[in-house]
Amino acid sequence: MPEKTPTEPPEPTVADVMAELAGLEDSRVRAVNEKHGDDHGVNLTRLRALAKRLRTQPQPELARPLWATGDTAARLLALLVCRPKAFTRDELDTMLREARTPKVHDWLVNYVVKKNPYAEEVRVAWSADPDPVVASAGWALTAERVARRPAGLDLPGLLATIEAEMKDAPDRLQWEMNHCLARIGIEHPEHRARAIAVGEHLGVLEDYPTSPGCTSPYAPVWITEIVRRQQEKAAPGNA
Repeated sequence: MPEKTPTEPPEPTVADVMAELAGLEDSRVRAVNEKHGDDHGVNLTRLRALAKRLRTQPQPELARPLWATGDTAARLLALLVCRPKAFTRDELDTMLREARTPKVHDWLVNYVVKKNPYAEEVRVAWSADPDPVVASAGWALTAERVARRPAGLDLPGLLATIEAEMKDAPDRLQWEMNHCLARIGIEHPEHRARAIAVGEHLGVLEDYPTSPGCTSPYAPVWITEIVRRQQEKAAPGNA
């Protein structure tokens, strides 16, 4: 008798995936997430496991229709299963303006935009956007460039903008500008004293509650501590 050919699992549909996400909903997880502004109740470890399984199966293009549902868990899943380089500049811009919950916004910038060919174009455009949530994404991308590809950036100009605007910026934008300030101080010794001075002058996040063992986001402390660790690691005998 001829051997039976193993049958491949059926391609998942958006309806199938949405049903599975509904089955993962946990009211306790939702309650915790809602305290941070995220309106979903799916454990992220389980969400990542689902994404991993979907990526190993023959499937239609799921990312765009999952995103189009508007459901936060579905959008997070879409960002995990998508091909980051497949999105156009206009798609990235539209998606960012639709991403109003913190986790979706964060994953979109870090998992998709940073890997997209239009990352630099949108960085420049978003940084100057009047919408502070959009502008925060531009500053997150700028902090990435400060750390990894600083050539061509006007670091003194960035410090001047931060000093002039960070104090009164809305929370999410302020957080990303502060991140950029810290990155300049950490990665660029020639601008370190200036970055620390800007942080001390503004006092942004100076009183931010920090758990024991964690580094404060207050830029002067953040810069000083990370530089100390780097120097300690580079010291003879610690290689």
